[in-house]
Amino acid sequence: MRHLILLRHAKTERDSESGEDYDRRLDERGQLDSALIGAWLAARQVPELALVSSAVRARETWDLLAPHLPRCRVEFQDGLYLANPLQIFKAIRRAPDSVTSLLVLGHNPGLHELAWNLIGEAPASERDTLARNLPTCGTVMFDCPIPTWSKLALQANTLREFMTPKQLKADSNAR
Repeated sequence: MRHLILLRHAKTERDSESGEDYDRRLDERGQLDSALIGAWLAARQVPELALVSSAVRARETWDLLAPHLPRCRVEFQDGLYLANPLQIFKAIRRAPDSVTSLLVLGHNPGLHELAWNLIGEAPASERDTLARNLPTCGTVMFDCPIPTWSKLALQANTLREFMTPKQLKADSNAR
């Protein structure tokens, strides 16, 4: 069994100083949400390896997650910047076999489309929520019944959890 975590970068500013999408930075909410999701993730499934888009907003999200995941190695990958679902799928299938828990931190729409297509089994409420959107800092956790990452298949994985900063805040306020 392998565990896959797909995480969309946190909320960003509308425009960068350079005018380039690649250079957009996290806004204040994005910074807070990254730390919140990092703490939540550390209590559930600490990945061994994180494949992270090299875009500024993804790197900044990682920088705020990393203190919560101290044993997780990171690889920044240019190919994950605005990657389509197939490109992300191929990156996952190239992950080392020694890694049993993998995090991919990237962008929509590619991450959202891939998450949707990986689902084999899922609680109805989480499936319905994910069908609508993978919001910023949204995190999708899968159990993948495969011996190696190269065997990852579509529609064959169990959606274990789908969490968003908004949901974490609502759960916290309900207590």
